[in-house]
Amino acid sequence: MHELVRSLRFWLFLFAMSFPLCAHTRAQNTQSAPTHNVPQQLQPPANEQLLLQVHARGAQIYTCKETGSNQFAWTLKAPEAELFDKDGKPFGKHLVGPTWQAADGSSIVGKASANATPDPDSIPWLLVTVVNHSGEGVLAKVTSIQRLNTKGGKAPATGCDAAHAGQELPVPYSADYLFFTPK
Repeated sequence: MHELVRSLRFWLFLFAMSFPLCAHTRAQNTQSAPTHNVPQQLQPPANEQLLLQVHARGAQIYTCKETGSNQFAWTLKAPEAELFDKDGKPFGKHLVGPTWQAADGSSIVGKASANATPDPDSIPWLLVTVVNHSGEGVLAKVTSIQRLNTKGGKAPATGCDAAHAGQELPVPYSADYLFFTPK
């Protein structure tokens, strides 16, 4: 069974890395964010403006954990994703925290403040409030983040039991991240 999980992890990782390059070329530098189809609870504060948009491609990493008396569930450990700018060039990474780190060394840590689930087969869309900044650079003044247009990344409903406790499972996902700063 362990070999099956390893094989599944390998193929899921390859799937995540095989999304076409054109799928992650939607970065923008503009004054206002696209607001159509974005639920009201995910709108950034009115005193913020869109700084940039990047596309993420990677995996949500889950760990099989005991949640109660002989009850087990896949629990999010961390995201691991590469971020790409509008030209498909590497912009940075999305890591545990959750943290967004730009190639220029600036990074931010956020905390989800609202969510919505437009696609029940994918991880939720989020509005994230930035709670910590590090370094000077493009992310230094970011105050809010939207995670939109998610595909995949949702924990499986099965496969986590006592025999698999402690095992990790990467689930491929993609999403757009929009970074906002004060006006």
